[in-house]
Amino acid sequence: MLKLYSYFRSSASYRVRAALHWKGLEFEYLPVHLIKDGGQQNRPEFRKINPMGHVPALDHDGFLVSESVAIIQYLDDAFPGKNLFPMAPRDRAQVLQLCELINSGIQPLQNIKVGKYLEAEFGLSNADTGRFTQHWIQDGLANLERLLAQTAGSYCFGGEVTAADCFVVPQCFAARRFGVNPDDFPNLSRVNANAIQLTAFQRAHPEAQPDFA
Repeated sequence: MLKLYSYFRSSASYRVRAALHWKGLEFEYLPVHLIKDGGQQNRPEFRKINPMGHVPALDHDGFLVSESVAIIQYLDDAFPGKNLFPMAPRDRAQVLQLCELINSGIQPLQNIKVGKYLEAEFGLSNADTGRFTQHWIQDGLANLERLLAQTAGSYCFGGEVTAADCFVVPQCFAARRFGVNPDDFPNLSRVNANAIQLTAFQRAHPEAQPDFA
């Protein structure tokens, strides 16, 4: 039995939902609201699941794993078929490179806790933190566009859906929320538009989740 601890708006959770649906895996959705009650991820019972207090976290028959790259890799290994990471070493490295550009280079800088820290410790206004976030998303997408110019076909890596698409679609959704238009980047816009037509990505969309409000 697969259980996913998720928050509807979380980019990292969105990635894993897309992966689960793409692979056709049934799972129980366990919502963890990142704002209500001071952030439900901070509760002691959830910190036992993931000490970092991040979503997503996956429970597979009592085996717990968190962090989206690790989860998607585990799903590929535990449930072969429609794999999201290529087997060929160079292809796999390129897909991981696309994932990590988003995972480590963009998404952490748009996290709720980063904005709150900037406001609390440095006295930045909400508008200031918004500009900070927009700058790093814009910069990251520009760099992502350069990589996609080398790798993209219909999707991020040629003509097949990979883990990179599971990262790009949520990042494009988040970019719009923060006032950055991913359609300004032609390759990014194309692969995102193709991926969001797929049923797996539609089922993973934040507004399709039981905790959407």
